[in-house]
Order: sequence, then structure tokens, then C-alpha cells
Amino acid sequence: MTTHDHDEPDIDEARQHEWWVTIIGDTLVWARLTVLDSGIAEIFDSSGERPRYDDEQHARMALLDAEFRAFDGLDEEDAAMMGFDLESVEPPRAEDEEELLSLMVQKLARIQ
Repeated sequence: MTTHDHDEPDIDEARQHEWWVTIIGDTLVWARLTVLDSGIAEIFDSSGERPRYDDEQHARMALLDAEFRAFDGLDEEDAAMMGFDLESVEPPRAEDEEELLSLMVQKLARIQ
């Protein structure tokens, strides 16, 4: 089940948010995984799409298939292998989702 209507209010409340990250060249790309009280999982991606999955496991598999890694699971060595310094990167924060969307793709200064 996939929904892309941003104006449709969710009756479900978010149970948790988790940030995922991937690197494409010198660009860091974020995705936010949200699990709703109903167990449905939604991914807010860098294009503003919101694919929904029946459960968290299917959403995680989709992110892994797209070569994303859970940001909370990264250590310094993982980040270095991906080409960035973990201390210099944090998930985007914004007042609203329009502003957040503009922060979901970031150019990186590559580490040596």
C-alpha cells in the first residue's frame, strides 16, 4: 500500500522515527523511516515521496535494497568507509516537512 497525498491527515500517530543514510558520489542522501501505531511503516525520502509498507521489516528491506544504512547503527569506521566523518554529520532538522525536504540531500566534504 503506497500513499502520496501530503494533505491527507494521518489518523495513526507515529510510534518512532529512524534516520537512514546513503552516499552517492560526494552527496549524502537521507531517508526517514516512521513506524505508526498501527504497525504500518512509511519512508519519507529525498524526493518527497512517502511509500508505505505493511510493516517495519518490509520498509527496512526496501531501504537496505536501496543501499541505505541506519544512521544510528553507524560507527566511525562505517562512516569512514562511506566517505564521511560521523562527528560532522547529523540527521536534518526543520520546522516543517517542506524545509526538511530541502535538507535531505547534502554535499559532503570528503575525508582523506
